[in-house]
Amino acid sequence: MRAFASYFILLFAMPLAALAVVLPANVYRAQSIAVPDCDGPLQVLIFAVPAVLIYGAGAALAYRAGRRIHRLVSLLCLIIALAAVPNIAEAVHELYRNAADGECLG
Repeated sequence: MRAFASYFILLFAMPLAALAVVLPANVYRAQSIAVPDCDGPLQVLIFAVPAVLIYGAGAALAYRAGRRIHRLVSLLCLIIALAAVPNIAEAVHELYRNAADGECLG
């Protein structure tokens, strides 16, 4: 029953993980427009950080269970968590770029 509840949480967190992977840190640069996006990086981080935490914990807990299906779920959780990490790095880089340029103050 406990494994079912854990998989239920992972299933309901899937849209969160999809947004964490798909959203660009700067919407304007994604459209080839050289304009700073002041709220884009935070929108990415608001979805990506919880997704990495949820799926990272899911990977660790499923791996500890030990059976073959749990190891497969652990691998899938690890892939989902690692897919969001580059987007987090890009969002943090965009935040530092905006702060260094003196843009987005206020």
